[in-house]
Amino acid sequence: MRRITSAAASHPGLRREENEDSYCVRPDLGLFLVADGMGGHAAGEVASRLAVDTIEAFLTDTKTADVNRTWPFPLDVSISLDENRLRAAFRLANRRIAKAMDDNEALRGMATTAAAVLFGAEQPAIAHVGDSRVYLWRGGQLQQVTQDHSWVSEQVRAGIMTEADARRHPWRNVVTRALAGGDDPEVDLSPVIVQDRDRFLICSDGLSSVVTKETIEASLAAQQGLEETCQTLITAANAAGGPDNITVALLQVDVE
Repeated sequence: MRRITSAAASHPGLRREENEDSYCVRPDLGLFLVADGMGGHAAGEVASRLAVDTIEAFLTDTKTADVNRTWPFPLDVSISLDENRLRAAFRLANRRIAKAMDDNEALRGMATTAAAVLFGAEQPAIAHVGDSRVYLWRGGQLQQVTQDHSWVSEQVRAGIMTEADARRHPWRNVVTRALAGGDDPEVDLSPVIVQDRDRFLICSDGLSSVVTKETIEASLAAQQGLEETCQTLITAANAAGGPDNITVALLQVDVE
């Protein structure tokens, strides 16, 4: 038997007037999701909220398998049902963002990243587009499960830039993939086999772009309550300058 406990928190940071992040924590649905909106002013908030609402609604509608249900995308038999559900939900969110921009010229250019963990009947499904991240904390060590779709991360993976340089680079917020209303996006899926006492951290880049992996790891290793750990991470991001909105969702898996 698997039991999941969770907590989440969001903060605008110290340099932004608005909070364009959105999140969803639905233990009953097994869905934990963070979206980081882009586009400035209200548009980024609209994009992230639209993505979260669309993903949550689709996963609610598909929670119970129905062979007669028509999906907006073909089923890929090479991946699990929950991975199919997540990928379809992300792509449907992208289409909803496109329609919103078509309907309202003031929203043109908005976009959002998204990262999600979905616990269904099988092993958890993890999906992301953009530079919002999913981390796995296991046995006192922190592992980044997702790979950022961002310009600086591509430079780090190519060995051109260090992680420390990436956190300081003026282009650190430039993403190379997002839910932006164009063609159906490529959604990265990251399979993982869950173990007892695993913790998953989902966060916007308002945390990961300014707080080191070592600091995040130490915060999780402190074994505080989940809500307290979320606040500790937000405090760390603001102590590092708080240049962007900060959202964290933290969940713990207990296998009984």
